[in-house]
Amino acid sequence: MGNKPTIAISHLGCEKNRIDSEHMLGLLAQQGYSIDANEELADYVIVNTCSFIQEAREESVRTLVELAEANKKIIISGCMAQHFQEELLEELPEAVALVGTGDYQKIVDVIQRVETGERVTEVSQNPTFVADETIPRYRTTNEAVAYLRVAEGCDYRCAFCIIPHLRGNQRSRSIESIVTEAQQLADQGVQEIILISQITTNYGLDLYGEPKLAELLRALGKVDIPWIRIHYAYPTGLTEKVIDAIRDTPNILPYLDLPLQHSHPAILKAMNRPWQGQVNDNIIERLKKSIPNAILRTTFIVGFPGETEEHFEHLINFVQRHEFDHVGVFTFSPEEETPAYQMPNQVSSEIAQERRDYLMEIQQPIAAKKNQQCVGKTVEVLIEQENPKTEECIGRSIRFAPEVDGVVYVRGKGQLNSIMPVKITDADVYDLYGKVI
Repeated sequence: MGNKPTIAISHLGCEKNRIDSEHMLGLLAQQGYSIDANEELADYVIVNTCSFIQEAREESVRTLVELAEANKKIIISGCMAQHFQEELLEELPEAVALVGTGDYQKIVDVIQRVETGERVTEVSQNPTFVADETIPRYRTTNEAVAYLRVAEGCDYRCAFCIIPHLRGNQRSRSIESIVTEAQQLADQGVQEIILISQITTNYGLDLYGEPKLAELLRALGKVDIPWIRIHYAYPTGLTEKVIDAIRDTPNILPYLDLPLQHSHPAILKAMNRPWQGQVNDNIIERLKKSIPNAILRTTFIVGFPGETEEHFEHLINFVQRHEFDHVGVFTFSPEEETPAYQMPNQVSSEIAQERRDYLMEIQQPIAAKKNQQCVGKTVEVLIEQENPKTEECIGRSIRFAPEVDGVVYVRGKGQLNSIMPVKITDADVYDLYGKVI
């Protein structure tokens, strides 16, 4: 190893970005580079940036500026590198390299070239790469949980979204490749896998000519992983075949993350999601009927250009009617490269923020009621943190996905990174409380 530089990574953004970070770390570790969690001690810091909305960019820029002020040699990777190539190199002389969203697999070569004094730009204009199970991976989540990417990129062109511009069109991995990686994760002791992509219900469309999520779920049912959770399931892709596969495959959790974004057909049409206005009510009712124990999470955007009080009222009624387990609400963020940026009737940020706060208030008693229904029941909890001194643990039941939902506070002797029966004794709006039985 000797004279190889030490690398730290500053990871920002979504879980898809996290997987890119983990592959970069895996490739570097495989080649004998030292990985240091402490950015101050590292020779190079890779900043894996997010550029999805203004707020994310600001966080990325703050991180870059702080590292530049500390005279760190910075490698900028991820969505911001893809998005603002020339500007970043111009503004940040400390940036020694730029690595695009489809180029992170070249990280070892990039660092070798930087070491010779070259300022490297490795950014494919149309990203086509998607990592498979053969690319080493150094996981950064806790031991029991892993994200598993089934596809990269997106074929939809929603009016507010910059992702296809940054990550290219959808490219799915084969069922065999995904199952092999799931097996590798099972062998490492992983208890929960979270399937991610931009649109998981469109999985396989590009590769097989039709969506193959149902077949993938059934194949993953043969892997010895107790919990498999699906993120980013667009409602139109929840066909009878997919719903049957979720219901019939014991380790596929009845948890569905449905990014609906709005309920009013006029707003969905303006968002370039016209197909969804007709299916929202229908699909949710069908889901609840087919999977009575379904746990439904969704996200909405308020303050989209042209959203009137009437449109917002429609959304309030929709949330009250369907009683989702979990709801995330975002205010519209105008992105220059998207059609929504130029749309007339932009809604002021103050009104958008008021609508966000109001919708979250509407959701709170619904979330509290859903949690309250768990009191007195015995549920399985994946223990993720423990305090041996106090015999208190923190974990999650199948109701809660990591980072975005609540947790379960557990009394009694839990076993870290294992799934244990817990009797729920109390609940609040977001979290549950219980004891090991």
